[in-house]
Amino acid sequence: MATNRSNSKTLKATKPIAPIAKRLTITWLIWLIYRMIGLPVFISVFNPSSPDIIGGIAWQALWLVPAFILTPWILRGRSPYALLIGSMFTLVYLGASGVVLFTRIYGSSWAEIAVYLSDFVLLFAINVWLFILLKRLPSMNNVVKQPRSR
Repeated sequence: MATNRSNSKTLKATKPIAPIAKRLTITWLIWLIYRMIGLPVFISVFNPSSPDIIGGIAWQALWLVPAFILTPWILRGRSPYALLIGSMFTLVYLGASGVVLFTRIYGSSWAEIAVYLSDFVLLFAINVWLFILLKRLPSMNNVVKQPRSR
């Protein structure tokens, strides 16, 4: 029984997209809710100056406008172009979250640091799922287009 090695090498094992897209969706929704509501509430509780919760939610809503625009693309998880743009925006969010975490390490309570650390970890997980999903989606530059019929 002979096997054809050339066929076995050309057939690439495709990895499933659905589990990664589901993980991305769940992590994205958890992060949006946490960032919009959880972060201002926890900071108001743990910060000794007790900042206003409603003002914090309004500020986070303003800060999350690009994330709300990206949400339909993230939830669908099918378009490589949209997910690539979403990845760039989430990397900016991750960088900003890291800077805030780094500045809060000096002079904040451990509970407040844990609030910002959980935001950073959620964003890191989103970026990991995005990179894995982008790797598993079909290539953007090997698309064979059909000629136009006249």
